[in-house]
Amino acid sequence: MKVTDAIAHVLRDEGVEYLICYPRQALIDSCAKIGIRPVICRQERVGVGIADGISRSTYGKKIGVFAMQGGPGAENTFPGVAQVYGDNVPVLIMPAHRIGRSFTHPSFDPVQAYRPVTKWGAEIADPARTIELMRRAFHALRSGKLGPVVIEVPTDVGAMDLPGEYAYTPARSLKAGPDPADVKRVADLLLKSECPVIHAGQGVLYSGATAQLIRLAEVLDAPVLTTNTGKGAFPEDHPLSLGASVISAQKGAFHFLKKADVILGMGTSFTKNPWAPQIPAGKRIIHCTLDPADVCKEFSTEAAILGDARLVMETLIAEIGERRRKQTGAVAEVARLRREWEDDWKDELASNETPINQYRIINELKTTLDPAQTIITHDAGSPREQLIPFWKTVTPGGYLGWGKSTQLGHGLGLIMGAKIANPEKTCINLMGDASIGMVGMDVETAVRNRLGILTIVFNNGVMAGEKNGLVDAQVYNAADLGGNYSQVAKGLGAWSTRVESANDFQPALAKALAANSAGQPALIEVMAKQNFRYSRY
Repeated sequence: MKVTDAIAHVLRDEGVEYLICYPRQALIDSCAKIGIRPVICRQERVGVGIADGISRSTYGKKIGVFAMQGGPGAENTFPGVAQVYGDNVPVLIMPAHRIGRSFTHPSFDPVQAYRPVTKWGAEIADPARTIELMRRAFHALRSGKLGPVVIEVPTDVGAMDLPGEYAYTPARSLKAGPDPADVKRVADLLLKSECPVIHAGQGVLYSGATAQLIRLAEVLDAPVLTTNTGKGAFPEDHPLSLGASVISAQKGAFHFLKKADVILGMGTSFTKNPWAPQIPAGKRIIHCTLDPADVCKEFSTEAAILGDARLVMETLIAEIGERRRKQTGAVAEVARLRREWEDDWKDELASNETPINQYRIINELKTTLDPAQTIITHDAGSPREQLIPFWKTVTPGGYLGWGKSTQLGHGLGLIMGAKIANPEKTCINLMGDASIGMVGMDVETAVRNRLGILTIVFNNGVMAGEKNGLVDAQVYNAADLGGNYSQVAKGLGAWSTRVESANDFQPALAKALAANSAGQPALIEVMAKQNFRYSRY
């Protein structure tokens, strides 16, 4: 058995069904001949996004794999890897080089070059270490704080014979449990608090701990706010839900962040960035996380628990036992604030203005689609801020939040991967005209692979957040954009239409979804207004 054939067998034994790739890569044929379907992208960064969508939409139950050629392939892949590293997504990256030498520069080493943006990496320089290094890779992908892993497969080593017989046992996901003393301290602090708020992140999703989060919130009578990546960890139709937050959020999120005396971070890194919920100064912080490096990183932490989110919450609930906090009226207060917020936005959600108000389109999606059967994501910038507060996520995996490094265009690859991993779901990506300009040719990847995804492009003819600071450049209209993206999508083989009136969106959506059902990707270009209001209070 050749080394590349052995690697393909490891991937199959680990449950990998699709190899996202860009030639030239000997691993592609090795995978194809044993039933792992190759999905060849048009651009490496999008390929990583597709692999990301497989991992992220299944929360690591399926691992996305991206394989690319050496030299320019390894170089072009770097930004995609940086994206998934920032979001802690388990994706396997597999570049091919000649052993000890790069195609581009004698000193370029992909494993070393990727080290700042990967959890772990190694080169298979000796065929005898193939199984060992692949086992270590999948162990890293399935356990601890997650992130991408790189395994370099030199082309000459890949063509060598594997010593001995092939034998491989898939890696198991290992969970770390909490220290009982830490659990007792946290339970006592929470029971004494006047107004605790739970701030939940994607660690809850990866640990499959939504049921435990619901139980903990109800025991504490504590409202729950999620991060962008954690949206869906707590059902947003629950009476204690504050939704998710980036710059925009529901009114209740801002209210309770200000009111809270204790904020309990559960399965979140508490990393400060411009798109994270802004926690006011002076709050007492309790932090439950897998990574000790997260604790006290951004906030002074009064108490902390290290461990898997599900195991932490199960132990914490047991410690609290019958010592439940008295009901403080949080449910009624959350409901009142939600009604006030919805009333404040009702005109925009029903707007008939031209150019089209983006919130009208989001509301049309919300009222038409079943959120339990839909996976939706967004691109960076304006679509993220417009979608997050208003799309109600009721099941884990129904929303794919991302964006600590906020690379424009990542959502297109992400939703293709989500469709691959969840073919029965309606899969939708919202993006702007700047985003599709970066990655739009990969609409053809969805066409070629019969991925019935829907892309909605908000075309307002101008860069949004990206134009900030371009004061003098505006004299030259430097941030203005042009293009008919519906025509581009048709040219690439997708079903597509351009919508210029809000009342025309519903008929277009019905036709797009019908095309999706037949395996054809669809694109609706919405001629949208340039400015929008943030949901900030």
